[in-house]
Amino acid sequence: MYLLDSRQQIPLQLLKPDETARNSHFRVYNFTGDITDQSDLLVPHRKDYYLLVFIRRAGGVRQWVDMMPYALKDNTIYFTRPNQIIVKEEFKQLWSTGVAFTKEFLLFQDNTLLNNLPLIQNSQNGYELLLTADDIPFIEDLLSKINDEYQKPGEWQHRMLAAYLGVLLTYLSRLSAAQFKENVTEDNLLLKRYQAKIEECFHELHEVGDYASLLHISAGHLSEVVKRQSGKPAIKHIHERLVLEARRLLFHTPGPLKEVAFKLGFTEASYFNRFFKRETGITPAEYRASIREMYH
Repeated sequence: MYLLDSRQQIPLQLLKPDETARNSHFRVYNFTGDITDQSDLLVPHRKDYYLLVFIRRAGGVRQWVDMMPYALKDNTIYFTRPNQIIVKEEFKQLWSTGVAFTKEFLLFQDNTLLNNLPLIQNSQNGYELLLTADDIPFIEDLLSKINDEYQKPGEWQHRMLAAYLGVLLTYLSRLSAAQFKENVTEDNLLLKRYQAKIEECFHELHEVGDYASLLHISAGHLSEVVKRQSGKPAIKHIHERLVLEARRLLFHTPGPLKEVAFKLGFTEASYFNRFFKRETGITPAEYRASIREMYH
């Protein structure tokens, strides 16, 4: 099921309940060979939910996440967050198990702590999580338990699924932290909170001071911590998020440049043009022309 995101003009895929659990916040997908429904192939879209997929065998197909291509690997976890732009290339055969869940599912009951896990925060923008031979049996066992519970609708199902998902996300977060070498400290958590606020508000707020106010700290302290933790000035994080979204819109939507500028919170297209050229070295029009020539 798709909705048109009026702000970005890119289809937004909602989590559609299936006949098994009829759950609009949690769903399990299993593929064991041929794929019959390929309606979303080559269609740029966003999802309004998290999707975690364990690929057992993929046959060398590719998938694009925020314009980065990934050749799907066997025995590998792939994880996407809400609002990333995804383009799937042809999947003829696939052996995998996917677990989809919404932000609301994480907020139900005692799941709020899951929001702070490295995998959910994903400050490194990792999409592909490599597994060792020792990881695979543990993950297979958890996915088997989730699959079994998913077939048992009832008053305890949500708690059981939440418990299993919590273990799975915690385990994968440990792998993610090791793979992307995250250090969880107070300053690191502040960086993550800052990045999360940018994700929520970058369309409207473009200044570090605005985010400092939301986080109830001084702009100077925020700038100091962010620079120390990330190696980049705090304003650079805002600018990079704006540039990423601008690139998404310039590539995936046909609207005029002034509409792209307006969607990103710029009052004047000329200001957006200067900003984009300063950050990337080329104008928005030049980027749109070059990227479409490259991929079409």
